[in-house]
Amino acid sequence: MVNDFYLYKDMTLCHLCRVWPDPQPKGAPQYNSYGVTVAEAELDVLTGENQINQVDMLFDCGESMNPAIDIGQIEGAFVMGMGYWLMEKVIYDPDTGEVLNAGTWDYKPPFSKSIPINFNIELLKNAPNAMGVLRSKASGEPPQCMSCVTLFAVKRAIEAARQDIGKDSYFPLSGPATVDVIQISCLVDYKHFSI
Repeated sequence: MVNDFYLYKDMTLCHLCRVWPDPQPKGAPQYNSYGVTVAEAELDVLTGENQINQVDMLFDCGESMNPAIDIGQIEGAFVMGMGYWLMEKVIYDPDTGEVLNAGTWDYKPPFSKSIPINFNIELLKNAPNAMGVLRSKASGEPPQCMSCVTLFAVKRAIEAARQDIGKDSYFPLSGPATVDVIQISCLVDYKHFSI
């Protein structure tokens, strides 16, 4: 397999897309944003309610012009992404395509209680971006991609609950993992209850 990889040494597994009004000028700014995130989730197997207890993130935003603003952008993007992965299920009418849950009565975006209890963000130090404005990098959109860690943490919590009842077979968990999906995935059976 390693030899097969070296046959494709010029192949890249990264997808890059840039839109320029005219042909791309030489020396146009290009860079990648990097980060790593870990999350811890807790859930109630009877209701499917969940809480993200802790998130630890290290994010590369180049040489931050204003760390407070960058951290605010990172927090906002991450919580917005949490909504996408854990709460915001849009329901459409199959015949007309009309959105059936357009209001907050049925559509649940993140709110103040959705924020992780311990939300630790650290900006990578000594990582100037030669191609960025004042050696910085974007801090608004990239952390939204890292919010998928919350779905993975919830899935691991469900796997632990299923293992406790001896049903630890594979199951898919797609986003958004709403409370009803989580509760059903836990395979709770009233026959296991005792007083």
